[in-house]
Amino acid sequence: MSDTGLLRRFSTDETGSVLIEFAVVLCIFFLLVFGIIDFARLGFSNVMAEKAMETAVRMATVRPVACEDVPTVNQRGLLGTLSVDLPNGTACTARAGLCVEAETVSCTGASGNATSATIWAQIEPLLPVNAVPDNLQFSYSFDPELNRVGAPYAPIVTVTIVDLQFDFISPLGALAALAGANDTNELGASFVFPSLSASLPSEDLK
Repeated sequence: MSDTGLLRRFSTDETGSVLIEFAVVLCIFFLLVFGIIDFARLGFSNVMAEKAMETAVRMATVRPVACEDVPTVNQRGLLGTLSVDLPNGTACTARAGLCVEAETVSCTGASGNATSATIWAQIEPLLPVNAVPDNLQFSYSFDPELNRVGAPYAPIVTVTIVDLQFDFISPLGALAALAGANDTNELGASFVFPSLSASLPSEDLK
């Protein structure tokens, strides 16, 4: 048989074409399946992390502060010292400068802190497996609507989850490359979990 005949026969031979098509479709199928699984995990982890922050802030509002240097009493401000007509217990909003506006105090969760450790033990099962107490941030901020001069300091308490890595379990980048995608280096890699926070006014159980 001539070279021309062989070439013509090769060009019309469809042996194995189904197997090639199946291989291509299978790669795309696995990419979709693993992608759905991983992004479902991401969505679930996001919802659970939100619930964890809501639980954490509810616990933080009724427990001793997790940070140092948080005021314990609302002091009179420079103008407040002249307000002899306003006794202790008067709302800080009654007059400008009546109370010292405390600065926001923030700190990172630590296992050595009783409040932080108690909260972490409660919310750890709701967070991704690689989460650690350092991923929690506590903040205490002043709100004049909640405070009275000479009374115990009642801050707004905020708990935030920060710097938490979320890990994909599937090799999405490799599968995408097999399917013909470009720039797949980031697919399947870890990335920083979105920061989530919850805030509530503190409560004095006493």
